[in-house]
Amino acid sequence: MSTPAEVDYSDEQLSEQSVKDYLASHPDFFENQASLLSSLHLPHSTGGAVSLVERQVSVLRQKDLKLEKQLKDLIGIARANDLLAAKIHELTLQLLAAPDLSSTVIALEVGMRSGFGADQAVLVVFGDPESFSDITAGRFFRVIDKKSDELGPFKTFLKGKSARCGQIRDSQRNFLFQEEAEEIGSAALVPLSDGSDIGFLAIGSADAEHFHPGMSIDFLTRLGDLIAGALKRY
Repeated sequence: MSTPAEVDYSDEQLSEQSVKDYLASHPDFFENQASLLSSLHLPHSTGGAVSLVERQVSVLRQKDLKLEKQLKDLIGIARANDLLAAKIHELTLQLLAAPDLSSTVIALEVGMRSGFGADQAVLVVFGDPESFSDITAGRFFRVIDKKSDELGPFKTFLKGKSARCGQIRDSQRNFLFQEEAEEIGSAALVPLSDGSDIGFLAIGSADAEHFHPGMSIDFLTRLGDLIAGALKRY
């Protein structure tokens, strides 16, 4: 029995007949192209019913797509974590090199804005403002008596020991970000040591979804511990 003649497949555009001729000449083509076969839509006609084989293939393809998406998500999370770890490392080096409190505060402000891309950031330290009069860091550095009535909106947060993320109350936002309060869509409040003994860090974002209650706070907790350790030196 004769076989179909070989066809010239050098042209970029293949006609449907050329493909048919090629497959007729190479009946074992798909045995060596399993990955290609799995991506093709090959309906199995059984009248009005769907065959079990076709249903199984469909389910397997859906599972494959789901696993592929999960893998991409995990890779994305891993890359993001690596980037955050590198930023924490760089900030640590900057804080270690700071010779005094003023330099430490400046390093923190630069780190928050450039290294961590914060739209707004405020470092709130508990103490006597007169004792820190030599520190000039603009609105980033706020010193306030822990018993001040201005901290009333943060009462619940200050009683806790963990970072909080999401949309904050207007009274909190106005106290922290003042003239830029309306630009803040979401924020993270990070205690400096357990119970915010030293103070807390507020990071604001214009994106209302950037900080949300469901996000992991491990990174923020480490950041708070790092800043607390740096400030305790003075």
